Amino acid sequence: MVLGPGADGTTVVLPDPERRRPGRGAWLHPVVSCLDLAVRRRAFGRALRSSTPIDHSAVDDWVRAHAQEPPSESTNRKRV
Repeated sequence: MVLGPGADGTTVVLPDPERRRPGRGAWLHPVVSCLDLAVRRRAFGRALRSSTPIDHSAVDDWVRAHAQEPPSESTNRKRV
């Protein structure tokens, strides 16, 4: 995701899955729980170094359309 200009002069966070847009980028797992946590912690402004309020609706729509299920704990454990 990267910062971009909004239609009404605001700053928006744009999804950039191909990592081709210019500017400072940040990584976000395409998981709804990660998105919710980033919004709650106001991580977009810090990660993208923006001092203005940020509209994250485009990233929100993209993550919800491409959401993956987080891996369960049982699949991450190794058998010994």
